Amino acid sequence: MSTITVKVPDIGDFDAVEIIEVLVAEGDTVAVEDGLVSLESDKATMDVPSTAAGKITKLLVKVGDKVAQGDAVAEIEAEDAGDDAPDEPAEDSASAEADDATKTTDEQAAADEPEATAEEAADDDADGEPEEIQVTVPDIGDFDAVEIIEVLVAEGDSVEVEQGLVTLESDKATMDVPSTVAGTVVSLAVKTGDSVAQGDLVATVRTTGKTAPKPEKPAGDDKPAAKPAESKPPEKTESSAKPAPKPEPAKPADDTTRSKVPAHASPAVRKFARELGVSLAGVHGSGPKGRILKEDVQQHVKQVMQQGPSGGGASTVAAGSGLPAQPAVDFSKFGEIETIELARIRKLSSKHLHKSWLLIPHVTQFNDADVTDLEAFRQAEKDKHAAKLTMLPFLIKAVCHAIDKHPEFASSLTPDGESLVMKKYRHIGFAADTPNGLVVPVVKDVDRKGIVQIAAETAELAKKARDGKLGPGDMQGAVFSISSLGGIGGTAFTPIVNSPEVAILGVSRNEVKPVWNGSEFVPRTILPLSLSYDHRVIDGAAAARFVVYLSDLLSDYRRVVL
Repeated sequence: MSTITVKVPDIGDFDAVEIIEVLVAEGDTVAVEDGLVSLESDKATMDVPSTAAGKITKLLVKVGDKVAQGDAVAEIEAEDAGDDAPDEPAEDSASAEADDATKTTDEQAAADEPEATAEEAADDDADGEPEEIQVTVPDIGDFDAVEIIEVLVAEGDSVEVEQGLVTLESDKATMDVPSTVAGTVVSLAVKTGDSVAQGDLVATVRTTGKTAPKPEKPAGDDKPAAKPAESKPPEKTESSAKPAPKPEPAKPADDTTRSKVPAHASPAVRKFARELGVSLAGVHGSGPKGRILKEDVQQHVKQVMQQGPSGGGASTVAAGSGLPAQPAVDFSKFGEIETIELARIRKLSSKHLHKSWLLIPHVTQFNDADVTDLEAFRQAEKDKHAAKLTMLPFLIKAVCHAIDKHPEFASSLTPDGESLVMKKYRHIGFAADTPNGLVVPVVKDVDRKGIVQIAAETAELAKKARDGKLGPGDMQGAVFSISSLGGIGGTAFTPIVNSPEVAILGVSRNEVKPVWNGSEFVPRTILPLSLSYDHRVIDGAAAARFVVYLSDLLSDYRRVVL
């Protein structure tokens, strides 16, 4: 075992590049090429990779430090280091890495033949003669297939010298390909997702007379030509970064995933976001200069999952942001098919249920209620009233009584997720199956009504639902919903919470089962209950208490009148 000091590789002529993120901690185990820290110049973001596999024994830098080539970043206790030559190979490897992905585009502009030609063209353009210049990918090291992750301009846009045209991303760095002349973009030769290598054509730019003043940079010789534009104080850096928002016209080509200002993040963070399926365009960066950190991506995912339908993130999720799209499949190649359009009600309910499932952390509590005595009473009374006495009105009344005992089940989470809205009214919804899809009519003021009146209202609402005559007021205001599949069958299921409610009761078909009473098995009528709830509002213990209390009410219905 020996200690390896990892140093900053060749990053060109820069002598103060800021560390924007430290990717490891002391005690972490790293492999060769794992990123240790992320650096950012005004033209590129790059990771400093580990040159050995082993354990981080000491970090020598922190976020905000400025470093140059050769500065020590970390000490690593190498796993299989042979002799004490590691320090030099570290620098050699680092240099190679720099050639691979960290060389800034300004120096590449100075070193590249095509860009030199572009500068000559700029000199010729001083006469005012427009000329079409081809901007190509500069030296990006040994990479031969670097992906374009963003196109920053559109055809017809005006660009300045050094203004970014496209953004490339390798597994170690993110960099912009700058325009080598000022002018108008005549044509773009690439698009987002294309892979390019050094020398590949990016765009054709028609020069203007404004290209000539730029050669003030060659005040020294060829090498300094690119440097002054970058080595000038931060004011210059910011002023040259300002034109970047001008590429907004390119946004419509990708306006579902890109914000007006491109997201800034290190390659490691971009990879992490891709793995989670998160678009960085919607993530707020808390790092230096608005840089997006790994923690920002995690927080963004948490917020999207927690916010309610009227919260800020609901529309993002509803639109599918950060979620993989449903792949299009040509089913006709497998056999005969028929396409039938969904009914309007089913379209609306499916979107609402999908949104609720995405936004609400669901948990389901199961329990059995012994309804032997209740079922006997129902059978004895069902023919004595004009309204049909099904099990549903008894369930609705019992749920209302259970909510009085556990009022958090009639609450809703505020959009900011910080408070609960406690509802004093008792409107209970019930799922009704119709030819056009599922609807949820609402019985109002259940606490003020008897079983027979509730039975009459549920029958009337169910008929209106089947006839398609429910009004908006008939389906609004519920504090809790019941989905009963007892008439169809099944033993248990997981109902989806009807947002912004926080719980829903699923009821399956009752069944006569043998139950041990302490001395013998006796036949009892058992009703399966499935209580799904929003775990942000209700914890498991509260849910268990609610469903057990409800089961007790159904087992001895006399408690409802107490």
